[in-house]
Amino acid sequence: MARARGLGLLLVLLLPVASASVPGTVVRLNKAALSYVSEIGKAPLQRALKVTVPHFLDRSGEVLQPTRIRILNVHVPRLQLKFIAGFGVRLQAAANFTFKVFRAPEPLELTLPAELLADTRVTQSSIKTPVVSISTCSSFLGHASESDGSNSTSHALLVLVQKHIKAVLSNKLCLSVSNLVQDLNVHLGTLIGLNPVGPESQIRYSMVSVPTVTSDFISLDVNAVLFLLGKPIILPTDATPFVLPRHVGTEGAMATVGLSQHLFDSALLLLQKSGALNLDITGQLKSDDNPLNTSVLGQLIPEVAHQFPEPMPVVLKVRLGATPVATLHTNNATLRLQPFVEVLAAASNSAFQSLFSLDVVVNLSLQLSVSKVKLQGTTSVLGDVQLTVASSNMGFIDTEQVRALVGTVFEKPLLDHLNALLDMGIALPGVVNLHYVAPEIFVYE
Repeated sequence: MARARGLGLLLVLLLPVASASVPGTVVRLNKAALSYVSEIGKAPLQRALKVTVPHFLDRSGEVLQPTRIRILNVHVPRLQLKFIAGFGVRLQAAANFTFKVFRAPEPLELTLPAELLADTRVTQSSIKTPVVSISTCSSFLGHASESDGSNSTSHALLVLVQKHIKAVLSNKLCLSVSNLVQDLNVHLGTLIGLNPVGPESQIRYSMVSVPTVTSDFISLDVNAVLFLLGKPIILPTDATPFVLPRHVGTEGAMATVGLSQHLFDSALLLLQKSGALNLDITGQLKSDDNPLNTSVLGQLIPEVAHQFPEPMPVVLKVRLGATPVATLHTNNATLRLQPFVEVLAAASNSAFQSLFSLDVVVNLSLQLSVSKVKLQGTTSVLGDVQLTVASSNMGFIDTEQVRALVGTVFEKPLLDHLNALLDMGIALPGVVNLHYVAPEIFVYE
């Protein structure tokens, strides 16, 4: 497929029943996907069936006369694909060929109907990608007739020309279908490989077993591994497999992609280990509405006013020492962050002095979306931000007094930073030039 294609998507996020799951992603292609491919596959099949026909040797005269034959057009009015349980996909197609026979004195134009039947097996390649191969293929060729219906050509010549054309097509049509399938396998091979997540991180998908084929869908069990600086992100797991329930989501989706909680946990661990979640929050000292300075802080904490008689800039250093926790409930996903916030002020010698530090707990609602081939997210704060004083160089600090100030200067920068990271997205399983469209996202517990 040369151009970008759309694929209806039902994205399912599931929380495993067990406490942990084997790394799991399931890609299920449904009947609607075959219907879609049946439509867009007609044009490539028509091109593939437009084979070269060698010259016909006319023996009707005293001297062998080579006659050139060319296929003018191939029209595929019908292409049907259906799943064969435990095996693969069956292809049935009807094609109408138009030939031009360059005989003397007048060229002859013939039409020939044909039927194609091929069974393809879907297995796993040595490089952990899906691979399709032709198991059986047969072609059924009808009777040739003159395009204008005149029947002006001698019956004997028409029989000989038709015999020649049928002999050629019998050998070449299934070979053309096989070549088309090989081109598809090159496309499917792009399922593997590293897709960037961030400047120093990637995700790699690969199949873990032979696809499961039923009469309703084909299911691919896919392993998703995240890498940071070339090293895989590994979480402890047990032996419980990730299984996508047979009936999930809405009927009519072309594809159903199930993502286990393990993938979310791995992604959050990657963000935490890479330091991408850390940030420094500062303000403009000369700004009239900037609360991040020692003058404002000194109104709440007397010792700050005592040590900093002149206004000095204040910095909040936000560090995520603990990995964020994602929780999946039915139709609901949340994040829990526990950042450590150190509050510093610039001293007269341009060095920064630690004033106090806070242990913070932030609960966030996670809204998920899909853009082309990426899963993206946005967050919003749930409830109040929880603060406790971890340490202080400014004597006693009343948490309630600093809560409003810290909440004002902390929440928005944190959300902006986190949402910018989540907007970068994480690549979903896919192949080149294929996009997910009209996605619906469901969260199951």
